[in-house]
This record gives sequence, C-alpha cells and structure tokens, in this order.
Amino acid sequence: MRATVREVGDVSVVDLYGKITIGRGDIVLRERVNDLLHAGQCNILINLAGVTYMDSCGLGELAACYRNAKDYGATIKLLNPTGRVFDLLQMIKLEEVIDSFRDETEAVLAFGRQRAGRPAPPTGNGGAPEPLRFGR
Repeated sequence: MRATVREVGDVSVVDLYGKITIGRGDIVLRERVNDLLHAGQCNILINLAGVTYMDSCGLGELAACYRNAKDYGATIKLLNPTGRVFDLLQMIKLEEVIDSFRDETEAVLAFGRQRAGRPAPPTGNGGAPEPLRFGR
C-alpha cells in the first residue's frame, strides 16, 4: 500500500492506494496518522478512494487510528469509501463512529463547523454539507 499526505487548509488529507492488510498496509496507515498526530495536526481526512481491499486488520487499524486521534484531541474523518471497503465499514457499523463523506470539499468544511462548535446542518437543508451515513 502507498500513502501520500497533502494539506487542504488546516486539514491533512491522507490519500491511500492499494490494499490495507495485515503486515504492510495497516502499518503504513498507522505510521502516517501517528506522524501527523505527533506533528500536532488536529484535522485528518483519510481518503479511501484508492483502496482496493481491506481486511480485518485494516479495519482494526482504522478504528485504532480514530481512537488515537481522540486521545490527542484530534479528529479523523473518512473520504470516499468504495466497493468492498464501503460494505465492510457498513457491516461492522464503523460508519456510526467515524464521519464519512463522498465530497472532499464537504469533508474539509465539516472540520471547520466542528471547530466552531456548530453542529452539522440537518438533512434536507438545500444541499449543505453533511456526513455520509451508510445504509440510511
């Protein structure tokens, strides 16, 4: 697996490519997120659009990254979970814990709303950004 990090305003976007599996992909994910947390980054968006497969270790590592971020006072959100990855997140109900989005701009704006202490707008408010809720 390969991971690159880019900045969009005050959000670090971690673009992931390939498989997140035991022994390699899970380690890459953990290292990238930990590097950002240790650098003081509070807003991390994990882009899963390029992830072709994720096993149970990858799912566990995603949950662990979320928990570690909370311990640092940071927030992790997900972007573009697709295919089997989308199905797995829905099956284990991780989408009920971690906000997920289909649009990067909406995801980045959601960090700003959170920081300002404003709740996300309710569903059906004319297309304003809102978290992607799987299966609903």
